[in-house]
Amino acid sequence: MKIFVCIKRVPDTEARIRIGSEGTSIDPAGIKFVMSPYDEFALEAALRLKASIGEAEVVALTVGDASSAEQLRSALAMGADRAVRLEGTPDMDGLATSRALAAELRDAGADLVLMGMKAVDGDQQQVGPMTAELLGLPCITVAAEILLEDAAIVAHREAEGGIEIVEAPLPAVVTITKGPYEPRYPSLKGIMAAKKKPLDEKQAQLGTSRIRVHTLAPPPERPAGRIVGHGADAVPELVRLLQQEAKVL
Repeated sequence: MKIFVCIKRVPDTEARIRIGSEGTSIDPAGIKFVMSPYDEFALEAALRLKASIGEAEVVALTVGDASSAEQLRSALAMGADRAVRLEGTPDMDGLATSRALAAELRDAGADLVLMGMKAVDGDQQQVGPMTAELLGLPCITVAAEILLEDAAIVAHREAEGGIEIVEAPLPAVVTITKGPYEPRYPSLKGIMAAKKKPLDEKQAQLGTSRIRVHTLAPPPERPAGRIVGHGADAVPELVRLLQQEAKVL
């Protein structure tokens, strides 16, 4: 079985983001970049599937420049068997990224394609479903847990008040959300082995992006809080403000 895991290089969620001087991108100076956390869940899911079935190959795949090789090496250190980097600069156009991934996956013999439900920088939740559509494959989104049953993938999705169970025939595309797949830490042995594992580099078939970023701006400063009183005596004034100013009642 061949499992592809699509990952993306993103700024660390704890990094302090500054806007670049041109006003259309972030300033990368001093920022630590990591594998998108939801993609880490997907990679952990793939590695556990491999452990459960034995005969499987896990391939990490990304679209990015040379710096994204660091995240691919991290995937190899965690346990992926090999990695592929599609040379290109991903942007806000999820369809362009999907086209590049689909072009690579179309003839790669993938039985299962996993990726995070979203990248934490763009937060679009588009690439998984669009990649599946381009490949003509079934897609399950926002899966918390996945299981293999014969020639099908069974996904558990969290729904209000319970668990939704969805099944799709293989090959398929599944996007993973936070669940039981806590990413493992690479061992020293895994880190050393990653240096010898293959990392192929190809030109990405991104096509023309349809999205242009005109400007970036930080969110407005949050106004200072107001104390309208103390104890039960403050309730009438609080209700009045919620009705007349906030207009939420």
